[in-house]
Amino acid sequence: MKELMLGNKALARGLYEAGCSVISSYPGTPSTEITEEAAKYDEIYCEWAPNEKVAMEVAFGASLAGKRSFCGMKHVGLNVAADPLYTCSYTGVNAGMVICVADDAGMHSSQNEQDSRHHAIAAKVPMLEPSDSSEALEFAKCAYELSEQFDTPVILKMCTRVAHSQSVVETAERVVPAQKPYEKNIAKYVMMPGNAKRRHPIVEKRTQDLIAYAENCFFNRVEMGDTKLGIITSSTSYQYAKEVFGDQASILKLGMINPLPEKLILDFAAKVEKLVIIEELDPIIENHCKQLGLTVTGKDVLPMEDEFSQNLIAEKLGVEVHTGRKLDDMLPPRPPVMCAGCPHRGLFYTLSRNKCTVLGDIGCYTLGAVAPLSAMEMTLCMGASISSLHGFNKAGGKETEGKTVAVIGDSTFMHSGMTGLANIAYNQSNSTVIIVDNSITGMTGHQQNPTTGYNIKGDPAGKINLEALCRAMGFNRVRVVDPYNLAECDTAVKEELAADEPSVIISRRPCALLKYVKVKPALKVDTDSCTGCKSCMRLGCPAISIKNKKACVDTTLCVGCGVCQQLCKFDALKAQEG
Repeated sequence: MKELMLGNKALARGLYEAGCSVISSYPGTPSTEITEEAAKYDEIYCEWAPNEKVAMEVAFGASLAGKRSFCGMKHVGLNVAADPLYTCSYTGVNAGMVICVADDAGMHSSQNEQDSRHHAIAAKVPMLEPSDSSEALEFAKCAYELSEQFDTPVILKMCTRVAHSQSVVETAERVVPAQKPYEKNIAKYVMMPGNAKRRHPIVEKRTQDLIAYAENCFFNRVEMGDTKLGIITSSTSYQYAKEVFGDQASILKLGMINPLPEKLILDFAAKVEKLVIIEELDPIIENHCKQLGLTVTGKDVLPMEDEFSQNLIAEKLGVEVHTGRKLDDMLPPRPPVMCAGCPHRGLFYTLSRNKCTVLGDIGCYTLGAVAPLSAMEMTLCMGASISSLHGFNKAGGKETEGKTVAVIGDSTFMHSGMTGLANIAYNQSNSTVIIVDNSITGMTGHQQNPTTGYNIKGDPAGKINLEALCRAMGFNRVRVVDPYNLAECDTAVKEELAADEPSVIISRRPCALLKYVKVKPALKVDTDSCTGCKSCMRLGCPAISIKNKKACVDTTLCVGCGVCQQLCKFDALKAQEG
């Protein structure tokens, strides 16, 4: 059966057809939909793990028990999961284990644009890289066969354009292999030094076997056209190259990106006059070709940053075939902003008003850094706000303790904030941590987490009590505030910063976009009372604007949260009955 599918949905379908039984992931754009789509299949056990390291360890455990498993994450999540990845490369697997990492060239929703191929190379595990939805499905199925054939975890590398674009796929029935029996094998699975030393040569031999496999495998193919130009490429760059050059070039399309073949590349290079390497981000293929003694054109003309496009490739390689306008030439700029009624807005306004130094974290609340709130001064990685606050205050002492806070979301806190909080409790810095609890994982599209009380399917699940957890970790001062109440927030921030001991403020109100949240009628403006002072504009709420020198409320956006009313000295913003 043929169907138009999103790349992530197609990959999930491939997992289903391959007989995958256990999936554990942490949501991260652009990978999130893989696990969400897989969760629709009752035959697969799916879960959101607290972080990517846990997810990979769950997948490894399921593989160890003899069931095919999977874990998914975005590129920065693979950094978190690197610890188990590098060692399960040594142990190998029992049943097939597939890891998906989705890179984000162009940083559409990420804090960096690292190239995950480096992890595959360093961990010495095979990596497959589909270029469309059909390959995403097929590669997912083949990845399990590869995993079991070579006794290794296999990484599937997606990217934003493949994950979030659609193409036609052909589906098939689910085939579940028999569960492999678990057999005790201390030499294989207990990675203490003596055993690990004996496993390392096995990994190196496996790499050589995989190189031989790559020479003639299904994933790599040659498409001969005009031999004046030869292109070696992969992923979306392959699609762009085909669109720009068509049959005016010969193409070696690499679907197995680690380890790379040698003879296949040399044979292809011998058939063409000029060799060009087209790959996003780092010159992985290019450097490999240079090590083989080939002269290539690559990063000397193509950029090391941002994602590619047909127009960019045509421009850089001197081909005049595209006359279309760039997307950013056609659309007006639309800077990101917190939603109308976002519960984080009131808290950030309070922090900005109190001139606090705010060390932030990863989540939609990172938008507290943008004008007009401009209330966040650092964002590094998941959980870094709390650890950085501790170091900041240890270095700054009394100069910083009374005016510096960390802000972290509920899901991010469960991901990697707890250890930083334990450090504050243990090593005793006088630090104030604010957990912005909007009762969901907001930035990636409303996924459940260990504090919400529901699992990936929306069924009741274990729920962690943040207040009890913080107290159990050694904090005497733990308080909850409503971020819609500016006076309450202001009092809490002032009192906790003035206290002579560590403290936690939990700013709690559900995300305004959650389906169960009942919004109030939109506010209306009494134009006779409004003086046009623009105090309400200091919140940066997209529902409020100024027209004809008066405040104006967009009734299609306003959720009646009332935060702006608390700033208006003239009572010009009125609640409507509803």
